Amino acid sequence: MKKFKTTALCTILSGSLLFSSCIGSFGLWNTLKNWNENTGNKFVNEIVFLAFHIIPVYEFAYLADIIVLNSIEFWTGSNPVAEVGNVKTIKGENGEYLVQTNENGYTIIKKGEGNKPLDLVYNEEQHTWNAEAEGHSYEIIRMNEDGSVTFKLQDGTPATVMPDAMGVATAQAALQPSK
Repeated sequence: MKKFKTTALCTILSGSLLFSSCIGSFGLWNTLKNWNENTGNKFVNEIVFLAFHIIPVYEFAYLADIIVLNSIEFWTGSNPVAEVGNVKTIKGENGEYLVQTNENGYTIIKKGEGNKPLDLVYNEEQHTWNAEAEGHSYEIIRMNEDGSVTFKLQDGTPATVMPDAMGVATAQAALQPSK
């Protein structure tokens, strides 16, 4: 058991030397976080934050940054998310992908499947973030005119709350997994 712990510790320390200085700017995740910080008051920000964790928007953005975008930034010196309008080719385990940064979001296309783009789009007019693929659009979150916020629960049913302490508590309770 002691030999296993020593080997594991040596492996971790060696790995940390190999992967140092490759942190990257986390452009996609930071763009998403900065957008959330500017959506309104702290209650709206909390509801958006919770909804983006349930739908796993933050998790996918963070994973894309860690695995793909920060590696591109390390080797090319630029992050594709940081440059609106540019298209970068990214090699992944399952093939190559084209990532285009748009003014209102992002488009991802797997090479060879050019007719199946996946878009993450912010509609400023309607105050919504939408996932769009194969002619279908899925609204992730909406800020309503009456000041309320509507998001989807894990089972897909919509939930609307006010952006205040009571609304945040209600959203947190609704998003807690059943025990």
